[in-house]
Amino acid sequence: MADKPHQNLAIIGHVDHGKSTLVGRLLFETGSVPEHVIEQHREEAEEKGKGGFEFAYVMDNLAEERERGVTIDIAHQRFDTDKYYFTIVDTPGHRDFVKNMITGASQADHAVLVVAADDGVAPQTREHVFLSKTLGIETLIVAINKMDTVDYAEDAYNEVKEEVQKLLTQVRFDSDDARFIPISAFEGDNIAEPSEHMPWYDGPTVLAALNDLPEMSPPTDAPLRIPIQDVYTISGIGTVPVGRIETGVLRPGMDVVFMPSDVGGEVKTVEMHHEEVDEAGPGDNVGFNVRGVGKDDIRRGDVCGEASNPPSVAETFKAQIVVMQHPSVITAGYTPVLHAHTAQVAVTFESIDQKLDPKTGEVAEEHPDFIKAGDAAVVTLRPQKPLSIEPSSEIPELGSFAVRDMGQTIAAGKVLEVTER
Repeated sequence: MADKPHQNLAIIGHVDHGKSTLVGRLLFETGSVPEHVIEQHREEAEEKGKGGFEFAYVMDNLAEERERGVTIDIAHQRFDTDKYYFTIVDTPGHRDFVKNMITGASQADHAVLVVAADDGVAPQTREHVFLSKTLGIETLIVAINKMDTVDYAEDAYNEVKEEVQKLLTQVRFDSDDARFIPISAFEGDNIAEPSEHMPWYDGPTVLAALNDLPEMSPPTDAPLRIPIQDVYTISGIGTVPVGRIETGVLRPGMDVVFMPSDVGGEVKTVEMHHEEVDEAGPGDNVGFNVRGVGKDDIRRGDVCGEASNPPSVAETFKAQIVVMQHPSVITAGYTPVLHAHTAQVAVTFESIDQKLDPKTGEVAEEHPDFIKAGDAAVVTLRPQKPLSIEPSSEIPELGSFAVRDMGQTIAAGKVLEVTER
């Protein structure tokens, strides 16, 4: 398993454009979900009058199983290509992709954007592309799905492709880095094998394009950072914080500290998938036990690091943000909720320092009175409760965040500098 490099893959796109079906199909084509399981779901889907939804069912059933269980096991969303093993970080079915994309398991290296051929660019398509850009997704594979619904017509594909290219140019995503592939996840066209329905297309299949992705170098030499997702009490072991290692390496015997709770101790054991391990690195979901740290000492949103290089705790921080939507304008004093890694904290906009030209990134205006939807800006934010966050230039995995209010994502951004308390 570990002999192949690992990639985190986000599957993004508008609701109903076929994300679940594509994921189910990828798992099926790579042998990650056995034939009989698909059969079972097919029968179940047909009984419920939803014939054809079997691939989507695979994913949704796994999602439900996961919601009920506490085991931190993401093997279900794992599949292998010849070159890599992939973990799918956005299981379709998560209501709130945006928050997910920014917190916890959000740190995808690459993304597959699913756009339906019969519908084209929809509101969520925009939002997801925009976020992927802000959050540093390297490569985008654009799967133009549901080609079977437009009779596999090349002009329908070209029309949607052009629409997506425009969108990519708008958010300054290098569209040369994007691969466009016409597919039908439902019928299996261009997923593992070239489709005979589209002789006009001579590019790679989805699996070939995934195989072709650039390899990411894991941030093992960065300082240890583990945002805590949950804290459990497990009989016979004691308190077990659980989280995904974003950077660095965790080993038993290390002295660690949890910030901003400011408690720490020596790591006694490290567990992955219910087995003790000697070390764990970036991307690994771990449970670990720390001598002298009790269940009430730490909480979700804390970040664990080495005692000799503790996570920083912000009094205020400067950030570059892009405002995605807001009914009116944002001025100094506005206090929405910030979602960063596993933390959620109210933050106040202390000052709006600069407005940027979203096309070039140059400063368009110093100290503007307000910013509104569509604007990019540099702002100073003050967390209302202690928050551990890092400059994006130093630890990008802990430097991006979303700003939410009224049940929607208002802005996304990255941390430029932290003024520690």
